[in-house]
Amino acid sequence: MAKTEPFDNHLKEYEEWFDGNRFVYLSELEAIREVIPPSGRGIEVGIGSGLFAAPLGIREGCDPSEEMRRKAETRELKVTECVAENLPYETNSIDYVLMVTTICFVDDANKTFEEIFRVMKPDGAVVVAFVDKESPVGKIYLEEKAKSLFYKQATFFSTKEILELLKDAGFKPEATLQTVFGSMTKIKEIQQPKEGHNEGSFVVIKGVKRQ
Repeated sequence: MAKTEPFDNHLKEYEEWFDGNRFVYLSELEAIREVIPPSGRGIEVGIGSGLFAAPLGIREGCDPSEEMRRKAETRELKVTECVAENLPYETNSIDYVLMVTTICFVDDANKTFEEIFRVMKPDGAVVVAFVDKESPVGKIYLEEKAKSLFYKQATFFSTKEILELLKDAGFKPEATLQTVFGSMTKIKEIQQPKEGHNEGSFVVIKGVKRQ
């Protein structure tokens, strides 16, 4: 069952978080932009309100939350209802897929990546962005999970776990970047991403569909 309740009921708070943590958000965008393919048909799975798709030039995607889909449509995005384990796209039809923190809310991570593999063209790319559970922010989120408006139902992953899930689904990991260094409340400028993980709390992994 899709974990939509907090997103259907708290759209205002969701958008306000990104306004209040503007440079965290812009740093995350910068890291994703480093590895997102420059052309082709791209979708965002778990597009939410479109805060990542729109500035990254992705024009379509899907999401289980009705309120989030409505907001994304105001950003001139084409949005379809879906859960990540059952995507409404034809086999071998997509050039690249973006997922930003969506993996934390799916019911079946293995099935999700298998489904992304299915809809993707040969040599297509998947870009998975998430808060690493072993990072400073990830550890705080885990400790405060029960009190969190959005992460109460989330399942957090480590970078190692995401890499293994991608490999199991048939993807070849091509790049791993990290950003959001230090306390989020102290980030007052756009941080440049670094290769690897273990330092930054927000990790971006690019995987390519093997032939």
